[in-house]
Amino acid sequence: CKSISQLTRALVAKSHRVGRTLVRELLHRQKFSLQSNQKTREGDSHPDRDAQFRHLNESVRAALAAGEPVISVDTKKKELVGDFKNGGREWRPQGRPEQVRVHDFLIKDLGRAVPYGIYDLASNAGWISVGMSGDTSAFAVQTIRRWWQDIGQARYPRATRLTITADGGGSNGSRVRLWKRELQRLATEIGLDIVVHHLPPGTSKWNAIEHRLFSFISMNWRAKPLVSYRVIIDLISATTTETGLTVHCELDSNAYPKGTIVSDREMATLPITRDPFHGDWNYTIHPSSNSNQSS
Repeated sequence: CKSISQLTRALVAKSHRVGRTLVRELLHRQKFSLQSNQKTREGDSHPDRDAQFRHLNESVRAALAAGEPVISVDTKKKELVGDFKNGGREWRPQGRPEQVRVHDFLIKDLGRAVPYGIYDLASNAGWISVGMSGDTSAFAVQTIRRWWQDIGQARYPRATRLTITADGGGSNGSRVRLWKRELQRLATEIGLDIVVHHLPPGTSKWNAIEHRLFSFISMNWRAKPLVSYRVIIDLISATTTETGLTVHCELDSNAYPKGTIVSDREMATLPITRDPFHGDWNYTIHPSSNSNQSS
C-alpha cells in the first residue's frame, strides 16, 4: 500500500507538480479510500454448488413449514483467552485506550476458547458452548445435545426430525465419521431422525449461522479484550439485534481428545439413509430402533 507521501513522490518523479494535499483531494474525488483485504474468495466452486443450495433450501423450507426444528451449526474462530488485543474500536475517554499485551502468545493456564454455535432459524435464537478443549465432533454433538435438552425439546415438543445445515469441513464435516457416529447416538437418545445437509465446498460463509449469529457476536465484543472465560460468556450472552436475536452461552469444561477412530465395521452398522442427490452431503441418521439403513 502506497501512502500519500509515497504517491506524491512517485508523481513528482514523473514531473507532475503536486503536493500531498492535492494527491489526497484527487483520491477522494475518485472515491478512493484506505481499505484492508476482504476475505471473500473460497476457491473454485463445485459444479453442483447451485443445485445443492436449492436442495438444501427446499428441505429447510419444508421442515420450517411443518413446524420442525432447523438449526445451522459451526465453530466460531478460536480465541486466545487473556488481555490480548481484540480487533475494532470502541468509545473510551480520550487518551485512555484499553491496555493489552504487545504479543499474542498463548497463556498456558488460560488457553484458547472454542465457541461452537447453534442458530435456530425459526426462533432467531443462538446457543454457544464455549469449549476449553479440542474442536472435535464429540464436542460439536454435545453442544447440539445440550441445546436440545435445555431449549429444543421444550420449544418443539411435537418434533419428528431435526434438520441440521453445516459446513462441509471441520468437526462437523461431511467426511468425518465421528460426526456421524455421535449424531447417531444423539438420534437414539432423543428419538428423532436427524437430517443433515452440508454446504458445498467453498461456501462456508453462506451458512446461516455466520451472518445471523457469529457476525453479531464479533460486533458485540470488538475492541474488548477477552480476559477470561467469564467475560467471553457474558459478551456472547449479551449479543442481540434489532430483529430480536437472543443468545444463550455456557462453558463446556469437558475434555474432548482428538484422534478417535471409527472403524469401517462400526460405520457399516450406523442407520443412515443417503439422499439420491449427493448422499455424501445429504443424509438422514436414524435412531437405532429404525430399520431403514444404508451405509
